[in-house]
Amino acid sequence: MTHPSSLPADEHDRYALYLDAFAAVPRDSELDLVAAVLRDEDPVMAQAAVVRHVDLRAFALLRSDDFAPWAAALAAAAGERPFVVQRLGEWALLSAMARDLDWDDAALTAGSNWLQLGVAETAGSVRALTVLAADGRTRRIRNIAASRLRALTGSRAAARRAQEG
Repeated sequence: MTHPSSLPADEHDRYALYLDAFAAVPRDSELDLVAAVLRDEDPVMAQAAVVRHVDLRAFALLRSDDFAPWAAALAAAAGERPFVVQRLGEWALLSAMARDLDWDDAALTAGSNWLQLGVAETAGSVRALTVLAADGRTRRIRNIAASRLRALTGSRAAARRAQEG
């Protein structure tokens, strides 16, 4: 990537430059690039660029044994950036669900709207949909989860019981 003094002044241009750099970065240089981007003078834009990269890379690694070590290394590189660390944690929960590993209901109910809506709309897990039908953050999330739960189980009663608690 270019030297910081030669970066565009406009944060939108820097954001686009960072996304291009992330798309082309070799795995062995990824953490250095994350650290460099997070040193940008606009911390909100920098975190947004890193989270966009996290979303793309995490999706690609979701069902891989490489996910956990990658996420741990990236979390260390991100330091105390709460938005980045939260998103990595939510991807770790999604990875556990996708790989049929142990996961915690409380982590799902404490998750962001982004996480809960994504799970409600795409998960094939009766357990996850039951949790969200009962305790999703918004009415929309609860309704989507209940509807998908009915579709998966073929039972209106199961979805109704989940929503009633």
